Amino acid sequence: MARVLGVDTSLRSSGVGVVEGPVATPGFLTCGTIRNAAGLSVSECLRRIDAAITELIEEHRPDSVAIEGIFFARNARTAMILGQARGVVIAASARAGVPVFQYAPRDIKAALSGFGAASKDQIGRMVTALLKLKQVPQEDAADALAIALCHLHRSSGLRAVPPEPI
Repeated sequence: MARVLGVDTSLRSSGVGVVEGPVATPGFLTCGTIRNAAGLSVSECLRRIDAAITELIEEHRPDSVAIEGIFFARNARTAMILGQARGVVIAASARAGVPVFQYAPRDIKAALSGFGAASKDQIGRMVTALLKLKQVPQEDAADALAIALCHLHRSSGLRAVPPEPI
């Protein structure tokens, strides 16, 4: 049974979610959001993301970490900050010896809904149904769970073709 930590990286509101199981019957362990106030410096936000990811890895002992791959951003500053947040997650995972896998946003949506252009609302509802949750998680947490479920699908599904870890 595989355990996956999914992370939807962002400087101010990173979603996290842990799932486990075979892809046919995935189990929900936890989800939440790493929040950083607007007044905090970038370096303090990154430190707090690192600490939270390290704590989640220590507590839940995932077999792998899954993150969203790089996407096109119109604003270079936003792309750079997102890259820094991703780098912190990758470094925290590497320090713990946990391999990291990345998936394109369209692949995550297609793995959950069968449609690569699914809306955030559709993905939230699919996460809720697949994990048998009572309510739709907060958007960033739902995205993190979707990323984790995508990796579970890719690594243990009927046609498992996991990517190489980054």
